[in-house]
Amino acid sequence: MSRSRAALRSIAALAALVPLAACGGPADGPAGAVPPAPGFPYTVTNCGVTSTYQAPPERAVTMNQHATEIMLALGLQDRMVGTAYLDDSVLPAYRPAYDKIKVLAGEYPSKEVLLGADPDFVYGGYASAFDKGQGRDREGLARSGIGSRLSVEYCTRGPVGLAQLKTEITEVARTFGVPERGAALVEDEQRRVDTVTARLKDRPKPPVFVYDSGEGSAFTSGGNGIGNEIVSLAGGTNVFADLDDTFGDVSWEKVIERKPEVVLIYDYGGTTVESKKQRLLNDPALAEVPAVKNRRFVVLPLSSAVLGVRVADAVESLGRQLHPDAA
Repeated sequence: MSRSRAALRSIAALAALVPLAACGGPADGPAGAVPPAPGFPYTVTNCGVTSTYQAPPERAVTMNQHATEIMLALGLQDRMVGTAYLDDSVLPAYRPAYDKIKVLAGEYPSKEVLLGADPDFVYGGYASAFDKGQGRDREGLARSGIGSRLSVEYCTRGPVGLAQLKTEITEVARTFGVPERGAALVEDEQRRVDTVTARLKDRPKPPVFVYDSGEGSAFTSGGNGIGNEIVSLAGGTNVFADLDDTFGDVSWEKVIERKPEVVLIYDYGGTTVESKKQRLLNDPALAEVPAVKNRRFVVLPLSSAVLGVRVADAVESLGRQLHPDAA
């Protein structure tokens, strides 16, 4: 499909650029015109960008693990012409579908490579997916007739939880004309989480320090990301829940002050879990921190600690690790 035709099918009408009224209901067409798909036109506001889709996108590119896996979980691999930037291997259930999609880049594709895939929709999991300096900003894509979406985890003010996961899945499913698949996926995630929370409801919640990375300071999970909610649902308490951000740097002095009983290590990239453990164990300043002293470490892949289809997996896994006697 040419970009001009893609523009007609899924024109993204930025509220700041195009009045929403201009994209209202379907216009009268000539006799024999193809009727709109059920549920379309569809208008959605995502992270400050209002878009109207005249029909489901047909040539999507996903960037970042959680965006890719949401699309695959919704059975939309036939609408994907490219993907990029995994933190981890895709889930085994999605591997056969994923292997049929072109990988545009190991990390983010250049503007030229992205546009070369001739997308009519680009879905990013992190705000960095739409870096204006790299020519991938949403406004610029809209001018080329390309719709876009950013995970709501990166534009929600305040804590992110299961309500935002429902919004993310529901709106993606609705954009692609498969709302029933979205509803089924949301129901399954909620059911699995509810099973864990019911099992752990009377258990004490140990204080947990999330260690993502860092040497001179600690890069940790704050109170505004789904990672904080995962710790809570799994029967723990994030010691930096008062950090007003999804992630943030804190001093090691603050880690010591808060006396975490458990360290949750995010596993990703070139630094191994064992290396992160040794960094904590070999620091004399941390020797009396209860979690370090008692070598109480638990692990989640970073790909499970973002707003995507692995949230229930993460809650189940972390719940077992924090409360093995309740499994």
